[in-house]
Amino acid sequence: MIGKVKQILVFGTTAIALYMGVQLFATRSLVAGTPPAIHTTALDGRTFDIPNRDGRPAVLYFWASWCHICKAMQNSIRSLARDTSLVSVALLSGDESEVREYVKQEEFEVPVILDERGDIGKEYGVRGVPVVFILGPDGDIRFSSIGYTSELGLRLRLWLAGL
Repeated sequence: MIGKVKQILVFGTTAIALYMGVQLFATRSLVAGTPPAIHTTALDGRTFDIPNRDGRPAVLYFWASWCHICKAMQNSIRSLARDTSLVSVALLSGDESEVREYVKQEEFEVPVILDERGDIGKEYGVRGVPVVFILGPDGDIRFSSIGYTSELGLRLRLWLAGL
């Protein structure tokens, strides 16, 4: 019995270490600290200033219309947007009319900034999507992740960023 428990602990520890190593490698190009400034208007007409220094944690979410993993995260992102300061960046997803059509078709009712040429993504070091940046109350980046992240994982990071 003790041997089985030891095997499970070793396997679990190895899996966690491997996951953390992959995340560190994947996020190495992403910016940290104070994020590059974004002063723009979203598709819905709201203006956004990042970094946001309003004293609350916030989420900056990079996605693409052609990304299947992004599509899998949409419910989590929609849920977060209901009670969290959140803005999304449509990276290399077409022109304004194409992104508007996608947002309408997918009922993706979150603020969307258009990054038609990928310039914002480059400033943030984004090489693939989805990417999530969690900003602390001071507007600085506290956490970043690439790839699928669960709603629980995002909410935990938001909570930690607010401490």
